[in-house]
Amino acid sequence: MGLTVAEKLINAALVDGEMKKGNRIGIRMSQTLTHDLTGVMTYLEFEAMGLKRVKTDLSVSYIDHNILQADFKNPDDHRFLMDITNKFGIICTKPASGICHQLHLERFAKPGTSIIGSDSHTVNAGGVGALGIGAGGLDVAMAMAGEPFYIKMPEITKVVLTGELPPLVSAKNVILEILRRISVKGGINCILEYTGPGVATLNVTERATICNMGAETGATTSVFPSDEITRQWFKAQGREQDWVAILPDEDAVYDSVIEINMSELDSLIALPHQPDNVVPVREVAGMAIDQVMFGGCTNSSLQDVLSIAKILDGKTVHSNVDAALYCGSRQVMLESMRRGVIDNLMCSGVRIMEMFCGACNGMGFAPPTNGISLRTGPRNFIGRCGTESANVYLVSPEVAAASAIRGRITDPRDLGLASLRYEIPARFIIDESMFLKPSEQYDDKPIRRGPNIRPLPEFEALGEDISGEVLIKVEDDITTDHIVPAGANFMPIRCNTPEIAKYVFKVIDESFAERAKKVGSGIVIAGHNYGQGSSREQAALAPRYLGVKAVIAKSFARIHLANLVNFGIIPLIFTDESDFAAFEQGDVISLDTALLQEGTPYIVRNRSKNLEIKVGSPLSQDELDIVKVGGRLNWIKIRNS
Repeated sequence: MGLTVAEKLINAALVDGEMKKGNRIGIRMSQTLTHDLTGVMTYLEFEAMGLKRVKTDLSVSYIDHNILQADFKNPDDHRFLMDITNKFGIICTKPASGICHQLHLERFAKPGTSIIGSDSHTVNAGGVGALGIGAGGLDVAMAMAGEPFYIKMPEITKVVLTGELPPLVSAKNVILEILRRISVKGGINCILEYTGPGVATLNVTERATICNMGAETGATTSVFPSDEITRQWFKAQGREQDWVAILPDEDAVYDSVIEINMSELDSLIALPHQPDNVVPVREVAGMAIDQVMFGGCTNSSLQDVLSIAKILDGKTVHSNVDAALYCGSRQVMLESMRRGVIDNLMCSGVRIMEMFCGACNGMGFAPPTNGISLRTGPRNFIGRCGTESANVYLVSPEVAAASAIRGRITDPRDLGLASLRYEIPARFIIDESMFLKPSEQYDDKPIRRGPNIRPLPEFEALGEDISGEVLIKVEDDITTDHIVPAGANFMPIRCNTPEIAKYVFKVIDESFAERAKKVGSGIVIAGHNYGQGSSREQAALAPRYLGVKAVIAKSFARIHLANLVNFGIIPLIFTDESDFAAFEQGDVISLDTALLQEGTPYIVRNRSKNLEIKVGSPLSQDELDIVKVGGRLNWIKIRNS
């Protein structure tokens, strides 16, 4: 029996376990990726392990999220990152060199490599046939230390693409269509692998767009084959030597199949406040808008910028609309400048921002109160944009540009435009002037640490039993943005656990942190897909700091589940989902942690209602043992003692 592309990638990196569906497998990660929002904590964790140099083939730190320097916090973080990466043998990019996923695709990702990043959109690298997986910072630190990264062997979904994209209906609509079909939890424990004749009609950045937003389905990753189209991309990037062909075997077997005829795709839009709330643009056409954001890691390539410019050529942004562009990298900016595109966009009334993640995660360019914002990024969670009352809609660059002109949601095909043809340059502009290469040898110089960078909290082992209060009860699809907020006010304090802990669940219940701290030991009750969204480990670390000892949910998002393990919070799953109704905020419950064993049901006692509820755990025995001792860092210390 032949192998799929995903199976070939996993097999090449496999160091522990067998590739049987549902098995726990260990993968050696050859590359790591961090950014400034998650990197500070990641490198503090790596430093705590006592190693002198990373053990990966390549590790890169991008300063691309916390760029606004409103006070000392962000520049202090940037200085810390430049120092510590030089010490441990890690490449670091200066602030605003580009969005990590676009920049890594251009300069470092290779077909056949395994990449772990402390950002869920690391899956972007699947566009060149790489195995890109998002994870929490501690898992990335472990990979830098040479430790395997463990996941359950995913199922492989074959996404068969036929036909070709219609004029003005770009690749963003492929992944919006998939989200419409399978939802934000339809890809959990699954890899989306793209095949079919339609693949040959998509270039690398179109493929990366589709892979990037596959993270919103909950998928472990997404992959395209590495073919002649991929080779053309690497040649244009001056990296043809990095290319290898990776194609599925003819007799490869998949677990499920999705078929999409791209010729029949419509212009789509994701309504607030979930990426799977997708409808045709025509259903909401005519709605007045306040703001348009071009860019974000999903749509910030040269092709995207050129498409926007062609639609806006000779036109101006509507007087009621504020529009801004975030190019994905210096390469994209320089290529756009070479063509006179930036000048034209400025003359059309588009604000040109620095090359960083920006408004997508609420770092500037927030909408007005109750504002309607169209964005080409991957997420529209409530409050993520920096304005809790705003409504964010996710669209393609073409829909965003057409809407910016008319001041209301518009299908670009209604403008009477011709097809937007794009051909990649024979040779891209290569600019690595803002890459900081590390010293060849270990550098023992002191690392500059700002006062906002706090040491990692230390957690005790859980003990023989847990007793605590239900601190909050939440429904399905709670995101990491709900747990630890995004936005310019909160991102600079992510490396300060006592400070960020004050805002846990702020979006849902502003009293949570104060109540949790007062109680000292608490439980969270949740619905399906708890912890979806970003890889931010603070969504586990900060609740643990406040005394959360367990989360009982109907199901968990993959990355957040791993983060709960890393910081010693027990994840439990309702055996009977109807038992969700048996818990209310304020109930006192208890659990005998001494009995935690893989595959064994446990009894949770609701002492307030005198009920006993049966639950299970999705964890392996190794993971349960890590939780019991208070998290992965405690486990490492015990292992190495």
